Amino acid sequence: MAETAAALRAVAHNVRAARMRAGLSLDELSRRAQVSKGALVGLEKAQGNPNLATLVRLADTLGISVSALVQGSPEGRVRVVAADTANPLWTGERGGEARLVLTTSGAAPVEIWRWQLEPDEEYPSSPHQAGVVETVSVVEGRMTLVVDGVEHAVDAGQTATFDGDVPHSYRGAGTGTCRLIMTVHLPPEV
Repeated sequence: MAETAAALRAVAHNVRAARMRAGLSLDELSRRAQVSKGALVGLEKAQGNPNLATLVRLADTLGISVSALVQGSPEGRVRVVAADTANPLWTGERGGEARLVLTTSGAAPVEIWRWQLEPDEEYPSSPHQAGVVETVSVVEGRMTLVVDGVEHAVDAGQTATFDGDVPHSYRGAGTGTCRLIMTVHLPPEV
């Protein structure tokens, strides 16, 4: 519980700081991100339980990475992160999950995610801001990547990349668990 409370405090601080840097009121951020003002107020008070879709909409609206919202400041020159120490930001109905492992620093950050999808389990994603490029590398099993309504089979050992500014989803395929590593390449900060 202490880890969850600390993570929520980090999100609260990071959302408020990013909103202030962007010069947005709570009303304006609420409108642009399509998140209720009440949820934003609660979030900035470290209350509530934001889901992955909410965090993605806020990050896209604020022009920052999801990890800039959920992670604290990087420590030292080298960071080594065990995947199981990152809390799942999405949990599927069949046991799948998505964990944001880390984000690189710099003008064009890259998020590194570990995903697990069970057969027929799907995560739909809204379009991201222009310039976002996603790459998925399947390390075990099979998945169906749907980009702008077109399905693409991606098997173990294969990698796919696409512009993330269109509707897209990830679905487990076949009979076993699909494990993949996703990178989300964010556009350079302006």
